[in-house]
This record gives sequence, structure tokens and C-alpha cells, in this order.
Amino acid sequence: MEKVFFDSWESVLRTLIIGVLAYAVLVLQLRVSGKRTLSKMNAFDFIVTVALGSTLATVLLSKDVALLDGLLAFGLLILLQFVITWLSVRHAAISDLVKAKPVLLLFQGNYLWEAMKAERITKEEILAAMRSQGISAVEEVGAVVLETEGSLSIIKKIEGNESSVLEDVSKREA
Repeated sequence: MEKVFFDSWESVLRTLIIGVLAYAVLVLQLRVSGKRTLSKMNAFDFIVTVALGSTLATVLLSKDVALLDGLLAFGLLILLQFVITWLSVRHAAISDLVKAKPVLLLFQGNYLWEAMKAERITKEEILAAMRSQGISAVEEVGAVVLETEGSLSIIKKIEGNESSVLEDVSKREA
């Protein structure tokens, strides 16, 4: 019970040194890996982020894991994320495997109930997203899209070619 609040000065110094070095290397590796690593997260990016956080915590708190092992783990996770995203840009099958497709939830005033049900989105959530964009009437909206990272995009109704920004959006009938 005596080690609940304090183990030893050696333990405190190790945590301080490892924490600063691991954090600095992690930030450096994330900067080198590019903006895509730090962009809005889809499910794949979220998993990588959780894995990086778990690795950082393990390196910081486990005396059984050396700093070099932790830095190698950071590098490996970031490299794998880079390779998967590089491949997903070049191969549709890999992209489809790691990324969700945007889904149309409302089109020209009509709620697409089947799509909403499949994506577990309520009418109230769509209305809240419209309000946050300053929309005062559903009739002002041409489309609402659930994006790959979970946000709702509100596209105002325009005359002409409304489907131009919707070409990659999965469409389910109501």
C-alpha cells in the first residue's frame, strides 16, 4: 500500500525523461508523416490514434518497455497508417475497406428514412445540424450527407445541377 502515492525518485525521473522524449518523437513523427495523419478522423484513423495513445501510455508507465521499443512502435503504427492511406488513394478496393462512404440522408426536402435507420441518425440530429448552419427551413436544404468521419454536411438548395457535389455519396431510397 505504501507505493500508492510514491514509488521512488528513480521512477519519477524515468517517467519524466521517457515522457518528454516519447512525446517529442511522437510529435515529430506525426509531423513528418503528413497532414493526413492528423486530419479529421474516420474509423481507421481513430483506431491508429487510440493505438498511438495506448503505446504512449505503455511506454510512459511500464518499466518493462524500453524507450527505443516504444519509439519503434510509434514509427511502425505511423508507417502502417501511411502505407494504408497511400494504397487507399491508389486502389479503390483498399479505400473501400478502410473508409466508409458518405451517405445521403435527406434529398430535396425528403428524409431518406432507410438510410437514416441504417446509419442510426435521427430526424432531430439532422434538424440540429441544419440549425447550427443557420438554416431556418428544411425547404432551404438540397441535401444532408453523413460524411465518412461522422459529421453532417448541409448542402443548400440551388437551381441547376444539385448533384455535382453528391457524386460519391451513397444513395438509398426512402
